[in-house]
Amino acid sequence: MAQGKSQSQQLRIIGGKWRGRKVRFAPQAGLRPTLGRTRETLFNWVRPYIHQARVLDLFAGSGALGFEALSQGAERCVLVEKNRRTAQVLKDQAAQLECGPECVIECSDALAYLRRTDETFDLVFLDPPFDTPHLIEHSLAALPLSEHALIYVETSDLTHIEQLGKVNKLEVFKSARAGATYSALLRGL
Repeated sequence: MAQGKSQSQQLRIIGGKWRGRKVRFAPQAGLRPTLGRTRETLFNWVRPYIHQARVLDLFAGSGALGFEALSQGAERCVLVEKNRRTAQVLKDQAAQLECGPECVIECSDALAYLRRTDETFDLVFLDPPFDTPHLIEHSLAALPLSEHALIYVETSDLTHIEQLGKVNKLEVFKSARAGATYSALLRGL
């Protein structure tokens, strides 16, 4: 039994130059990789905006969203992951995909990263563990965004995201539900 816990799991990249390639990740408490159907919906939403975008995958986990963005034409993606083991797996995956310098893996607390970065982003993936809703609130307030940036949020409470959006002068302009998970795409008002 213990051996199964250390084995890696995998997701398939759904589009772009790495379509069909597998991204491996180590199981970790609280890690909820975005399912293929949800990723497909998300990338249908952002397809008109992804080419040459600067992307931030703030709670990277499996890296599926960040690697998918690079596969589908993003110029640069910063994947931020606090867990050292998970961050190392992300680095290994980036090397296997031959991402190059356009893929940056930061082993850091997400809010600490936001405080120190001077880079602005066109597209942000904001998907913290569901048991830490305060991270969405604090992250939204601190995100360094370009003028027409989009923010993707996964949550168990869409009403909370709508309220936080208004406080931060953002609106939910696309949303979907898969089981108990809501996906929302926000943009500036």
